[in-house]
Amino acid sequence: MAFFVGLISGTSMDAIDAALVDFDLGSTKVLQYLQFPLPTALRDELQFVSEKPDNATPEQIARLDVRVGRRFAEAARELIRRQGTTPGMVIAIGSHGQTILHRPYGAEPFTLQIGDPNIIAELTGITTVADFRRMDVAAKGQGAPLTPGFHAYHFHSDRLNRIVLNLGGIANVTILPADRALPVSGFDTGPGNALLDDWCHRHRNTRMDRDGEWAKRGNVDHPLLSRLLAEPYFSMAPPKSTGRDYFNLTWLDDRLAAFGSHLKPQDVQATLVQLTASSIARAITAHTPTTQQVLVCGGGVHNPTLMQAIAKQLVNCTVESTSAYGLDPDCVEAVSFAWLAKQRLEAKPANTPSVTGAHRAVVLGGVYDAGKR
Repeated sequence: MAFFVGLISGTSMDAIDAALVDFDLGSTKVLQYLQFPLPTALRDELQFVSEKPDNATPEQIARLDVRVGRRFAEAARELIRRQGTTPGMVIAIGSHGQTILHRPYGAEPFTLQIGDPNIIAELTGITTVADFRRMDVAAKGQGAPLTPGFHAYHFHSDRLNRIVLNLGGIANVTILPADRALPVSGFDTGPGNALLDDWCHRHRNTRMDRDGEWAKRGNVDHPLLSRLLAEPYFSMAPPKSTGRDYFNLTWLDDRLAAFGSHLKPQDVQATLVQLTASSIARAITAHTPTTQQVLVCGGGVHNPTLMQAIAKQLVNCTVESTSAYGLDPDCVEAVSFAWLAKQRLEAKPANTPSVTGAHRAVVLGGVYDAGKR
């Protein structure tokens, strides 16, 4: 047995994804998976800090670090309890934490994830690996995406040129050429679900547009879509990564201002669906036109309106869920961070320089030893 726990709260900030994984004999067996909701007040404060960091105080961020760490520890303990195992059987926890700032550009690039791993290790009694992104940034990389290493490990095909598309709050792609002599590549394409969720919450007071039904009742506004797609990020060459501190409602409101108040909210929602689909399709067409298959994971896979919009634009390849290839689409990122913890304890490099732009492969993460219990 080689049990590891993976924990992550993504840019959607709706829940902690937690996976208990057995990597024995080179396999990837998910023993247990759960989504551990974040309390509304905590989620709202995290979103505020990530979108308006200049208004946050150091004390507020420090307190959030503690609260998120405690919540991650609770998620790990509940995961292990449901499986009926014990903390002593788990080799390590890999905790991504919650990103609140990600600015890998400029003279002083940085990325910041909170959720104190000291607290996780102490409350669970399990060695915890965390702070995965900053060593890649120190090596002049973007620090993201970090999941392509696991995607290559689990999803590579010798027959098909594949992409793994993660539809989280931010969308990202991992490009897996069938020819192993070619490098794995990938990058954040731009908005995934975050703008859709936030616009829906503003106008309908619900956290998501379930099944994309509200967007289906709207019409795409093509002048607005063109304005949104003119954002310079979309034309930047990889490596590149982004987050909620870039694509958020303030960003959207600034661009809506030129259109006055005549747009119906459901038309904006329909346009945001098309923004996600178009930015993904354009990225794939521009950077990997020989793609034959797109495997989708993340929360967006459950939005049929969004999935259909993506498939409609990618007519030369099949678009399907990762569930057909051995992993529930909801748990792929959590499993990835379990795998990253395993790589760290084995002192194996786990970043993908062809993805992040780092000048070398590096070992990722700090180890927080819980000690013997």
